[in-house]
Amino acid sequence: MRKLSAAIPLLVVFSTAQAQWTQISSQSETSPLRGLEHRYVVAEDSATGDRASLELAIFSTKACRLRVIDQPNEPRVDLEEAMSRGNFLAAVNGGYFDPDYKPIGLLVVDGAVIAPLQKARLLSGVFSASAKKVQISRVAEFSMAQKPDAAVECGPMVVDLGKAVRGLESTRAARRTFAAVGAGDKAALGFCSDVTLADLSNILATVLAPDFKIQRALNLDGGSSSAFWFKRAKGSAFSIAEQKPVRDFVAIVPR
Repeated sequence: MRKLSAAIPLLVVFSTAQAQWTQISSQSETSPLRGLEHRYVVAEDSATGDRASLELAIFSTKACRLRVIDQPNEPRVDLEEAMSRGNFLAAVNGGYFDPDYKPIGLLVVDGAVIAPLQKARLLSGVFSASAKKVQISRVAEFSMAQKPDAAVECGPMVVDLGKAVRGLESTRAARRTFAAVGAGDKAALGFCSDVTLADLSNILATVLAPDFKIQRALNLDGGSSSAFWFKRAKGSAFSIAEQKPVRDFVAIVPR
C-alpha cells in the first residue's frame, strides 16, 4: 500500500497534437533532507482512457548533488542493495550498456571518465552534474571543459525548451526512467509505468506544470532496467526494482 504524507487531488488538462493528458491525482512525501520530495502522479489520456503513473524525486540543486554509482564487475547488486551501502537519498538506474555490461555512451563517475562520449542517433543528450549545476545538454553542446563530477550520455531527449519533442516512437509501451531539469534550481529523477516515448514526452511537458515546469528531460535506460528508490523522512524506503542487473545508477546525495 502506498503511504504518502499528503494527498492533493488535482485536475489539470493540457492538449497536445498527439494526446490530451489529465493529471488526475498527485501525492507527495518528504525526505530526510529539506529540498527533496517524492511525488507520485497519475495521468490519464482523456482520448483513450489510458493511464500512466509517475514516481519523481524532485530536488533542489542547492541542497542536493548527483553521483553516478558504477558496477563494472560482478556481482552486480540491485538498486535497493546499492543504496543501502551509502548516504543516498534517491536514485534511478542509469544509462545503456551492451551484453557484456560495457557502458554505451559517456559515463563519468566521481570526475573520472569511465567511457567516452559517442555519436549515435539514440544518444542525443548528456545528463551531467558539476559543483555548481545540474544540466541536460544535447551532445553537440556538451564539453568536458565543464569538468563534470557525474555524467551519463543517453537518449532520446523527450522534452526540450519546455515542449514535447516531436517524432518520437509512439507504438511500443515500456517502463521508462528519465532525468529532468526545470526552471531555477529544480531537477528530478523519475520513473514512469508502461508508456511510449511519445506519451512520456507529452506527459512530462504538460501534466507537471506549473508547479514543476520541465525545461529539458532525457530518457534513460528503460524497460527491464527501469528502477526507482527513495528514502523516506523516517528512514524507510520506497522502491521499484529493476528486472535485470544494470551497469550503473544515478543517485541523489546531500551537498
